[in-house]
Amino acid sequence: MKKVAFLFPGQGSQSIGMGKDFFDNSDVAKEIISSASDVVGFDFKELMFEQNDNLAKTEFTQPAIFLVSAIANKLLRDNIDIKPEFLLGHSLGEFSAINSAGALSINDGVKLVNQRGKLMQSACADIEAGMMVLLGLSDEKVEELCKVAQGNGKKVWAANYNSDGQIVAAGMKSDLQDMESIFKEAGAKRVMLLDMSVASHCPILQIAADGLLVGLESSISDSFVTAVISNANASAYNTKSDAVKLLQEQLVKPVLYKQSISKFDSEIDIFIELGGKVLKGINKKVTKVPTHCVTDMKSLEAAIEELNS
Repeated sequence: MKKVAFLFPGQGSQSIGMGKDFFDNSDVAKEIISSASDVVGFDFKELMFEQNDNLAKTEFTQPAIFLVSAIANKLLRDNIDIKPEFLLGHSLGEFSAINSAGALSINDGVKLVNQRGKLMQSACADIEAGMMVLLGLSDEKVEELCKVAQGNGKKVWAANYNSDGQIVAAGMKSDLQDMESIFKEAGAKRVMLLDMSVASHCPILQIAADGLLVGLESSISDSFVTAVISNANASAYNTKSDAVKLLQEQLVKPVLYKQSISKFDSEIDIFIELGGKVLKGINKKVTKVPTHCVTDMKSLEAAIEELNS
């Protein structure tokens, strides 16, 4: 059997209808969604399957994405005996990776990431925070420009290293807007402020990182059966103590996604993205290792066939 690593998407992968094909065709998915709804006190069917404004709010977005990834992971593992070489999530997806590793239950996970979303929103509630995607600039140039801006009192940081020439910056929205012309003058092909009210993966979220500690300690166990790659340092871990420490750091440090892929892709033959398609698109720019997605029953069957071939 091919050597595989599982990937888990973060915010930005949500859409109305996510997980519905699993729900419609799997009793296991129905039970997981029903149980998770009871745990968090809102109906995931309404949140994910019906038109609403809540799915765009981070306290709801995060548990919805986590839940769909957890269902995809469960259904894949129920249908094929496979042990991934490692697990990697993008931002929120790191929690899904820990679920796949066996150290975080689905119900504890949806509660934990719901709390994470609330803490992140609260940390940015009284400030105009945001995030901005930058295309066409090197890591070094973005870091240099942000450092200069910080020296001038601006709150802007490189937050997500997705692929060469694609970085997301985070900080105060007004400071990001002031930086738009500077990024363009430096050679950015595109500069776009994202429709977000939080500034993820930067020091603005330190209060959220502090607030998440109790939930991390009470939810995550030491039952890791597979190593998880940390967003914060692009290294593998498999203990509760490391998970708690690194998931706190993850909120205030940049996501080292492309660095993680480049560091570990030589160990595997195929990536399987569970619950989304966003990382498959990024991976085309980062690695030659193919990525397959599991977002519904048809793609689940295709992934199983691919892994068995």
